Amino acid sequence: MPKRKHKKYSKPKKAFDKIRIEQENLFISKYGLKNKREIWKADSAIEKIRKQAKLLLTKSSEEQEKFTNKLKEQGFKIDSIAGILGLNKEDYLKRRLQSILVEKKIASTPKQARQFIAHKHVQISGNVVNIPSYLVSVQEEDKISLNLVRKEKPEKKEIIKAIEGEKENA
Repeated sequence: MPKRKHKKYSKPKKAFDKIRIEQENLFISKYGLKNKREIWKADSAIEKIRKQAKLLLTKSSEEQEKFTNKLKEQGFKIDSIAGILGLNKEDYLKRRLQSILVEKKIASTPKQARQFIAHKHVQISGNVVNIPSYLVSVQEEDKISLNLVRKEKPEKKEIIKAIEGEKENA
């Protein structure tokens, strides 16, 4: 029996909060997001990280150091548990592949970066990544490349030749 999928976000409690809506619209235009659900997912991910940090407050400094190092490897600019508690959704949105492409000047706009990713033109260490919300770690940042040349599959050419050959024989 397959596992049940759970939502990775929760909707805002007030549906028509003007200030929140205006702020979300700014995030959508700044980071080239598809919809507000992506903002809510980032918010939920940061809340999850904060909850882990709060639980680690009572744990040993070794465990705290391990958690902060893990977040540093993911690219978050923090130095302690207090820094983790200070993270916000904008810090999370900056670590997305879409934002990194714009930051590294591979794409000129967030929308163009999203299109490159969706059309499978972006590779990370030789592997095609077509997920704009992919979180890029520090090690992967310099391994990002853009491959705009599309290779046509040889099977496709063979099928076309076979169809043309059948038409000539008929």
